[in-house]
Amino acid sequence: MEWAVAVLSKTVAEEIAALPADMRARLARLIGLIEQFGFSGLPRDSVKHLDDKLWELRITGRDGISRAIYVTASGRRVIILRAFVKKTQKTPARELEIARQRMKDII
Repeated sequence: MEWAVAVLSKTVAEEIAALPADMRARLARLIGLIEQFGFSGLPRDSVKHLDDKLWELRITGRDGISRAIYVTASGRRVIILRAFVKKTQKTPARELEIARQRMKDII
């Protein structure tokens, strides 16, 4: 059974569209690898557990770093809850809270 990756809403799709072009391309590549091979096909250090059911895809590009926070739902589904350009060392608490609120819509 293959993996499927989806975005939670139009808002999340807009967040992804707002990422710099190279980071959008990198995210698309990571999504393609998940859909084709599962998480074992991802490059080392591209996924990190945040807390509870939240995980992040770690994206680097010429313009810096960004993150896509996701949750794994039943049936090998990944749902991206939040995408943003990261400006601090640690994932900001505000970004985690936004993802937690959005996660309530699906769990």
